[in-house]
Amino acid sequence: MTHPYPYLPEGRKFIYVPVSNPFMAETKRYTLEFSTDSKQPTGATVVKDGKIIGYGANQSRLRKQWLKNLHNKFCIRKMFHIKSGTKYYLCPGCASSKMHSEPRAVKDAQNKIGDISGSDLYHWGHWWCCKPCWDSMIAGGIRNVYLVEGATEQFKR
Repeated sequence: MTHPYPYLPEGRKFIYVPVSNPFMAETKRYTLEFSTDSKQPTGATVVKDGKIIGYGANQSRLRKQWLKNLHNKFCIRKMFHIKSGTKYYLCPGCASSKMHSEPRAVKDAQNKIGDISGSDLYHWGHWWCCKPCWDSMIAGGIRNVYLVEGATEQFKR
């Protein structure tokens, strides 16, 4: 493996931009407002022709605050040292890959304009993307994936 990520499709890479980048700043704002995953809030925006055309934030199945607090202390995946990006079904507090920000943003953009091929995706709150997320981005025609500078240090757990 020539890259530090748990998963990266062949021929793909991440591009890093500062949080002051207008699209990254908006992605961060959206994440902090709409993610319901208190352990690892993430968000994504899809950008085409210089305009944001889709938004997504990861969503936990847990809605009650006392359950979220319990999850923060006793996440099943963390307790059993489950590899990042895998076995979301084991823990009701972890957002399943279908509820991750990337596929939600891709779907939102497709619902709004249809064909999103050639778009870019900005992702805030994590330092890589899991295989199901990459699969949805590739199927949607996402060209480039942008992460915030320092994402590895800031979000790697």
